[in-house]
Amino acid sequence: MPETGLAASHPLRTLLKGMTPDREYDAIVLGAGAAGLTAAAVAGASGLNVLLVEKSSQVGGTAAISGGMVWVPANRKMEAAGRADSPETARRYLDATIPDLRDDDLAVRFLEQADRAIAAIEELTALRLRPVKTYPDYYPDLPGATLGGRVLEPETYDARRLGDAFKLLRSPLPEFMLFDGMMVDRADIPHFLRILRSPRSAARVARLVLRYVRQRLTAHRGTTLVLGNALVGRLFETVLATGVHLRLDTEVDRLVIEDGAVRGIVVRDATGQHMIAARRGVILATGGFSHSAPLRARHLQAAAGLLSAVCPANTGDGIALGVAAGGHMGPENANNAFWTPVSQFRRADGSAAVFPHTVTDRGKPGLIGVDGSGRRFANEAVSYHEFVRSMFRANDASPTIPCHLICDRAFLWRYGLGAVRPFTPAPFLRHAKQTGYLCQADSIEELARQIGVDPAVLAETVDGYNRDARHGRDPAFGRGENAYQRHLGDAARQPNPCVAPIETPPYFSVAVYPGDLGTALGLETDGSARVLGSDGHPVGRLYACGNDMNSVMKGAYPGPGITLGPALTFGYLAVQALLEQNL
Repeated sequence: MPETGLAASHPLRTLLKGMTPDREYDAIVLGAGAAGLTAAAVAGASGLNVLLVEKSSQVGGTAAISGGMVWVPANRKMEAAGRADSPETARRYLDATIPDLRDDDLAVRFLEQADRAIAAIEELTALRLRPVKTYPDYYPDLPGATLGGRVLEPETYDARRLGDAFKLLRSPLPEFMLFDGMMVDRADIPHFLRILRSPRSAARVARLVLRYVRQRLTAHRGTTLVLGNALVGRLFETVLATGVHLRLDTEVDRLVIEDGAVRGIVVRDATGQHMIAARRGVILATGGFSHSAPLRARHLQAAAGLLSAVCPANTGDGIALGVAAGGHMGPENANNAFWTPVSQFRRADGSAAVFPHTVTDRGKPGLIGVDGSGRRFANEAVSYHEFVRSMFRANDASPTIPCHLICDRAFLWRYGLGAVRPFTPAPFLRHAKQTGYLCQADSIEELARQIGVDPAVLAETVDGYNRDARHGRDPAFGRGENAYQRHLGDAARQPNPCVAPIETPPYFSVAVYPGDLGTALGLETDGSARVLGSDGHPVGRLYACGNDMNSVMKGAYPGPGITLGPALTFGYLAVQALLEQNL
């Protein structure tokens, strides 16, 4: 819809001395990540005149570089996938994994509304999700856990539907693409790994590569989108189709408050400050505070040693705006961020980068993680969130920040290590070694000297691990003993898909640090995503979703997609509350 100017008699014209609102919208959404795109798309599809404001030059946020999984317990797609669930079963699981959940209103609201919200979003927008039949919850042995179906993933998306706006969609990390722009679906990864052993897989890969080559004749990267890029691409299509007005590269200085309610925003661009009015309200969805140094120092443990795998634009803007408007941050969570181990490196073009070690290497057979003394300190195949929590605990006794992931030549070739892809020929490892990202040595003792640990201790650690690993066992840490860990392993490796000896030189190592995939501490909200003041009452016409709202999970990480599930759900619920207002 076109922008609408304010009438000369509009009361907002008198709010700020020397500044008059030059536009009015029904709703303003701040932040174009998954939560913001959901809110804008649903609001636009519901007939509202919407402004979507993004401080960076592209849409998609952290979701665009994520796996795109959406955790929706007891969803209606599970039955078709042959998986059973219920809200009561899901509640038992959350009670077992989230500290002090009790009768938390936000969690209850999520369990009640998530499935309905996703169904409504699919009806209103181009988003299409399918169940992942086998993907266990992260603590599969706890009461209420399931082995799959709770997590949904976006269906493959053809970005040609976006036209020229495709260039406005944030690209995935280069390390997660092939040939400088080709995304690979989860279902196709095994075929790439079997390309040298299976004619059928080789033929499938050849077809995928040829399709990509054709796409690059007309596009800046492959147009077949999967994972998080497909999710945000689909929502972006609806944003464009419903006439949502998009402002990129736009900073929001403050919210406009009148009679205790949010009436608009003040933005800043190259031409100065401008006031924009919101008839129904403002939705905060700016992605949390992962890149806000002051908030990190105040709320994240070991902040000085932390890195972030999150979109650089996520600097706590929405939270700061909400607090200034009378909202307040929720109580400290068990973890104020969602953790992942990360490694840092420099790309061939000189740019600095962070690689999240989520599911690509730690669970595969033939790798261990050691602390600064050269000893193992944790089960390497646990969830990324749990692995970093182990790093924090172990660091109290022995330096574990950074820790070091150790593997041999056979592992590196088959699975890769961090930013080093599988099947990388030795000559192409030169850059990773020259920049210090990848250490290589012909013996474990020499590798130990390179990474600064005691050679005798590391040799003893590897020898002890190998003795049991040759028989598929890990009595020290129980690696591969639950369904989630086995899911991450290599099914071709028996009897334990997560365990294999490290014995084929040369040997390799990458240093790994604690990092975050997003912050969990945010604005206190109610079950309709309304921002609450310190008195427990809503701040008028102000809403928050995504990582700008305090985590439904209270900083726990029960399963894949537990950030995007609530982000989409409460993005939708915020719009419903906004629509129900009496103007």
